[in-house]
Amino acid sequence: MPRTSSRVLGSYVPPCTDQAAAPLVAPIAPYAAQVATLSMFPLQSVLLPGAVLPLHVFEDRYKALVERCLAADEDFGVVLISRGSEVGGGEQRTEVGTRAHIVQAEQTADGRWGILAVGTGRIRVDGWDDDAPHPVARVSDWPDPPAGAAVADALAAGRARVRRVLALHAELGDPGPPATVDLELGEPSLDSHRLATVAPLGDLDRQQLLAAPSIEQRLARLDVLLDEDEQVSRARLAGG
Repeated sequence: MPRTSSRVLGSYVPPCTDQAAAPLVAPIAPYAAQVATLSMFPLQSVLLPGAVLPLHVFEDRYKALVERCLAADEDFGVVLISRGSEVGGGEQRTEVGTRAHIVQAEQTADGRWGILAVGTGRIRVDGWDDDAPHPVARVSDWPDPPAGAAVADALAAGRARVRRVLALHAELGDPGPPATVDLELGEPSLDSHRLATVAPLGDLDRQQLLAAPSIEQRLARLDVLLDEDEQVSRARLAGG
């Protein structure tokens, strides 16, 4: 039977390929929670807190992960594959990811799973255990520190910039969410991740935003990325 939740926090926008501008590593956070083990699902896309992740699960190791999470009502972790493939193992994985909770699951007659998961919070990977039967990591929850006084204004500016960039992309005929998309989840950290989810960014740019040490630094980096995108989009519209 499908499992569903009463509330989905956001929408998942599959990112595109991009290049990294800085190492994708998490600093040691003194406010991180105690280290615990978590089943892990490395992917070639980034899940951000508050976003929705649809997955088609056909590998035996990840079918085992889904069945474990459903049986024990456990979360799993998602990290970006920085090099390698989702299938077969041996990939290189980033050190910052997102805790995910399955809100809907359905199994086909041949054993495959279709699941819908929601990102519930950021995690830092402290170490990897054996990938048997599926990847497992020792992780710490890594929440953003409390929002500063300037965050409300930075979020308002970020929402305006995201809408402007989305409108430009729509005018260019590019695929993506409309400029009228809902950008507020009602909590500063989730709102900053919502902007990063909806903005037209590549995987590695999104990963850097996920790994930003604070909401303020995330929004400042996002503003730089969107300013570059806006300039390029305007040049395209002008025929440049």
